[in-house]
Amino acid sequence: MSVHQEVVDLGKALQKAKDNNRVTEVLDLVARLSKYKATAEILKKTEIGLIVGKLRTHPDAQVANAAKNLVRKWKQDVIMASSATPKTKTESATPKPETATPSTMASSPLPPATPTSNGTTNVKPTPTPTPTPTTTTATPNTTDSSKPRSMASDGVKPTPTSDKLRDKCVEMLYNALATNSGAPASLLCERAVSVEQNVYDEFQAVSADYKGKVRTLFLNLKNKANPKLREDVVSGEIPIGRFCSMTKEEMASEERRDKDRLIHEVNMSKARSVGPVAAETDQFKCGRCKQRKCTYFQMQTRSADEPMTTFVTCTNCQNRWKFC
Repeated sequence: MSVHQEVVDLGKALQKAKDNNRVTEVLDLVARLSKYKATAEILKKTEIGLIVGKLRTHPDAQVANAAKNLVRKWKQDVIMASSATPKTKTESATPKPETATPSTMASSPLPPATPTSNGTTNVKPTPTPTPTPTTTTATPNTTDSSKPRSMASDGVKPTPTSDKLRDKCVEMLYNALATNSGAPASLLCERAVSVEQNVYDEFQAVSADYKGKVRTLFLNLKNKANPKLREDVVSGEIPIGRFCSMTKEEMASEERRDKDRLIHEVNMSKARSVGPVAAETDQFKCGRCKQRKCTYFQMQTRSADEPMTTFVTCTNCQNRWKFC
């Protein structure tokens, strides 16, 4: 059985164990998957990254941590596999300092002897030549993380398309993917070209819709507050086809989605008939401004036998949070 098929079978078993809430089996399957060395091809064809990625928000802490560790390992596997390049010929081409051998010493002329007053002769020592230091040339995939990366700074020149605007879009996407990234330039270039080609195939023309879609993808990839999206696209955890079809809400960071969900719940509670009345209190401390000027209300958001959810709003900075 091929590695691809083994990973697919494990993914199906993992999904089934998750749906049936069999935590022990889930942990065992995640441990078995961690023994495989991930490649971009395996993650793309098997889509195992999507299955494991969803486990990072599992209610069981052990499952969530195991999934996070596995995803982190796979990302490193993909980056290491992509950065593995053949050695350059610089070292072999650099002349090595000649080492003295018995044959060369015999063929080399001796220095002239100088007579002395006592009849003996002194031979002047031959100076030892100082070896010339060798220089190493950095490969194209070597990057300086202290400087912002771009297609120009990385010296990347992808195969041009028949349209200059499409080439510019590829460059924009590359620059977005390269933001705070240590991935090899060749991998970033491959991802940028694939994203642009996917969008072009969708619209079949460099139209206004094409430009708008590329701009949306560019802005979400460029967002410094959402590094996970860039990492997932570069590592292949999110396949290019899936990424290009994601909505703005799906591309948002976990923190942004949590805030939007909280705002939605608050708005829904306010829209209900009379709704709960918020009361002022100093019992809660705002995590943002550290003030205790807050209002709160409680409502039943889960089943009747579960405790009520408390919604708190800081009147100083309008920060909102909830707890049960």
